Amino acid sequence: MSLANGRSYLAIPGPSVMPDAVLRAMHRASPNIYEGELHDLTNSLIPDLKAVAQTDQNVAIYIGNGHAAWEAALANTVSEGDTVLVLATGRFCIGWGEMAEGLGVKVQTLDYGDAAPIDLAQVEDALRADKAGAIKAILAVHVDTSTSVKNDIAGLRQVLDTTGHDALLMADCIASLGCDRFEMDAWGVDVMVSACQKGLMTPAGISFVWYNAKADAVRRKTVSRYWDWRPRTEPDYYFEYFDGTAPTHHLYGLRTALDMIKAEGLDAAFARHETLARAIWAAFECWGAEGPMHLNIADPAHRSHAVTSVVVGSPNGDKLRHWCENEAGLTLGIGLGRSPADAYFRVGHMGHVNAQMIMGVVGTIQAGLIATGIPHGGGAVDAAARVIAAGVGPTS
Repeated sequence: MSLANGRSYLAIPGPSVMPDAVLRAMHRASPNIYEGELHDLTNSLIPDLKAVAQTDQNVAIYIGNGHAAWEAALANTVSEGDTVLVLATGRFCIGWGEMAEGLGVKVQTLDYGDAAPIDLAQVEDALRADKAGAIKAILAVHVDTSTSVKNDIAGLRQVLDTTGHDALLMADCIASLGCDRFEMDAWGVDVMVSACQKGLMTPAGISFVWYNAKADAVRRKTVSRYWDWRPRTEPDYYFEYFDGTAPTHHLYGLRTALDMIKAEGLDAAFARHETLARAIWAAFECWGAEGPMHLNIADPAHRSHAVTSVVVGSPNGDKLRHWCENEAGLTLGIGLGRSPADAYFRVGHMGHVNAQMIMGVVGTIQAGLIATGIPHGGGAVDAAARVIAAGVGPTS
């Protein structure tokens, strides 16, 4: 017998749970792409995409996943032979650097491993050592989905200002947008990339590059027509938004998702994600009191509110994941970019999540630990419930 029959829960760190309202918005016939409603809808997305990134700068939409946004950001700003500084705190910033190498860009990497954030002092030393100004851009990930570390992007801007270095500050917010607080303009970010399938609660397939005047001023003289961000942000004709046919149904879904974020309020969304994350952390800290399990990021200040990476020892990660999915209908994230992969798993708590969903995750993991015989401490469900009760407060 399996208890997995019924509606399953996808608790991986993206693609995230899609709201029924988003699915309904997409369930329609193809629209007229040449005029009318779709054009009005697309125009309405631009100010709201800027608002969720907390910027007054430009935003370009690309038909592609987050890797497409990585390449777009690089294609507009750096040339073959230029140097970028990659600040690696997990698989994804390393991947961004690998993409830069594929474009003929020289990559200087500061690797902080799989369980620590960026060391700002070390970055400062690297920038001061760059007397000739060879480094054209810093590539950093706000939240690395593989490790669940959250980096201090505002602190990076302070380092750049302190050293007087002119490199662009480029931030990957694919995992964090709409979940962990991010303020592009206030934090001095020049280029920001994200995608639609995590905090923006829309099926994977479109991504975004936000850029400011400084980044546009150093834009390459020759950029491939497809990656060029200018026609997408200054379109003379509608098709230039996408350099071709619009991703029609994604746009309808994204419009609804942005409406949901606006209705909740961005600050309220940040607070919800923080409380739910703290509930999950409280449970894992109880389980980790006995046995092999512990949170990958020790300091809560450097943990993401969107994803939690967990160390549980080989082969316990896969054993627990398989039990939760096959026997209870809960899908957890794999140990991505880690070795051995079956020693880790991840919990996604981004986007369309609420208290009862998180309590279901905690209760199911508790059952999985018992069923698989993985040693663990007690009190996890009560600890998570206390965090949620305190976060909501008493009713009048």
